[in-house]
Amino acid sequence: MNIQTSSTDAQSTMRLNGRFDFNAHKVFRETYQQLLDDKAKAIVLDLSQVDYLDSSALGMLLQFKEKADMQGTKISLHNCSQLAKDVLAIANFDKLFEIS
Repeated sequence: MNIQTSSTDAQSTMRLNGRFDFNAHKVFRETYQQLLDDKAKAIVLDLSQVDYLDSSALGMLLQFKEKADMQGTKISLHNCSQLAKDVLAIANFDKLFEIS
């Protein structure tokens, strides 16, 4: 998986591309940790280019949310592919994240 980031004063964006599975754990964690260390107030995950999402990705999202919540950073999931929307809906992540 590739991750591109961009930031403005209002928010940071992580654009994920490819398979979001356990193999992405290290790069995903390092990327979000850098944004949290930079004191981002809001982080948008752009999932439009994610072509696979599994249970380990859901676990990574939960860890990310937990760390973000501890410092008051809002996380939202945007541009979800249909696959991502289906997996997130089955897992009831719409109760934890703003999803669009």
